Formats: sequence, C-alpha cells, structure tokens
Amino acid sequence: MLDVRRMQVLRAVVTSGSVSAAASNLGFTPSAISQQLSTLEKEAGTPLLEKAGRGLRPTPAGTLLAERAGRISEVLNETEVELADIRAGRTGLLRVRFFTTAAVGLIPQAVAKFRAEHPEVQLDLQLQEEGLLDDVVAGEADLAVIVLGDAVPQRHGVRLVHLADDPYRVVLPRSHPQVEQSSVDMAKMADDSWINSAVTSGGICSRLLLDAYASAGFTPRVALETDSTYSAQSFVAAGLGVALVPQLGLNVVHPDVEIRPVTNPEPVRRLHIAVREAVADLPAARSLIDCLTEIAA
Repeated sequence: MLDVRRMQVLRAVVTSGSVSAAASNLGFTPSAISQQLSTLEKEAGTPLLEKAGRGLRPTPAGTLLAERAGRISEVLNETEVELADIRAGRTGLLRVRFFTTAAVGLIPQAVAKFRAEHPEVQLDLQLQEEGLLDDVVAGEADLAVIVLGDAVPQRHGVRLVHLADDPYRVVLPRSHPQVEQSSVDMAKMADDSWINSAVTSGGICSRLLLDAYASAGFTPRVALETDSTYSAQSFVAAGLGVALVPQLGLNVVHPDVEIRPVTNPEPVRRLHIAVREAVADLPAARSLIDCLTEIAA
C-alpha cells in the first residue's frame, strides 16, 4: 500500500527539482529523502524518478503520484477545516428522533431557536413512536426525546438527560359537571366513557394511564383509542367521553373542550433526552439540548 507521507516527499522532490532542495525545504537529510523515495518505489513497483542533467524528473508514474499527493493534501486541509467547524458547532449534521406529542409543543419551537443560532448545522428530523432509544444505541440517531418510566435504563454509549416532567390533564366537554372545578379527582370520573390517546409510545404511556385508573379504583369504559392528542380532544368535544392528555400535547386546544388538572392520582410522564456519547459534548449537540430544555421549561 502506498504511504501518503512518502508521496508528499516525492511531490517535494518533483516540485523543487532535486533531492537536496527537497531535503532543505522539508528539514531532512538528503539520505533520508532518498531512503523514503526508495521505499515508495518498492511500494509502487515501478521507477518514479529519472536523471535529467544534474537534476531529476518524474517518470509517468512519479508524475501521477506527485499529482495525487497534491490532491490528498488539499483534501486533508479541507477536512481539517470542516472538523474545526464541527468541533466549534458551526457545521455538521444531527439526526434527531421524537414522538408525536413532542412534535406538537416542543420540537418545532426548539428547532426554530436552534436554527437561528446555528444556521449551518443540518438537522435530520424524524417522528416515530417506537425504537427511539434503540436507534440512539445503534448509532442510527444522534439524539432522541423519549418517555421513561420510574426506572432510568443504562445503555452503553448513550447519555440520558432529564428534560421535564410532563403531567397529564383531563380534557372535558364543556357540558361536563366537573368543569366547575379547578381540578378534577380521578375517582369522580369513574362512570365516564374514556378516549385513550396513548395507544403507542412503546407502552409506557399506556401503562401510565392504566396505573392511574387502577389507583383511582376503577376500570375505564373505553369508547375508543387514538394516537393523536388533538383527535382525542375532538372526540371529547363531540361528547363521546373524557380523555387524559399530556400537557405537552395541549399546545393546541380544541375550542369546544375544557382542560383541568387531575388529582388522586396525577399521572406524569418523565421526558428525557437520549444522546450519543460520541456527540454529546460537541457544541451543536449541547446547544440543541439547551434549546430543548429551555422550551420544555
């Protein structure tokens, strides 16, 4: 295999016209330069230089390698500049994954703020309900907003940052008797029909709702299930039942419903940012985390 450093030595000899001139320019002895050239010729399997009067001129193979050494030098210089930009957070690509309700009240605002601060950094944004943490572990995503239960899993190569606690709110039709209350006790809605809006999200959100119903002492009469918080509000507005919706999914509120805090219990989702350790300390990643944290707050 050709050695890039020896190719650069050949380039110096070709451009300066002699071994002694190249040695002087590079700060080596002429014998060291000659040794490097001899080794490079063995790697190439063909002569690279030939005598021309008192100097040297490249053979066709030598001309090829000297020219390619110049291109390699240009690519390396460009790469160093690009790496410096990435380290400084000026350019790069971050692959970001998030679930549906995060796409309502968190991601758009955070992305707008981030892009205003880092216009040269590209964001690959993808909404998905399952496998968010797994994608970060596998290196298929750089950062993901995820929902966790009480236990915080440990994954090799992944840093978990607590983002916010997202409490559930009860969505009521305006005719519901509990709209007169500033907050609603779960047990007082035991006889209501329910619109469940936590069909996916890896099962964590579904478990949160089931635990809330059980803690309030009843099994809900589920009228229907939907994976959209706004469609859940629409069904509530149509009088089909009541719904528990996370605060994050209430950035847009249907005009014909009322939103109230819920007690005994108050279900809460724990939102975290999962970020690959390999990028976690890069300025762009830190800035995006800061933007998400600020919007979530």
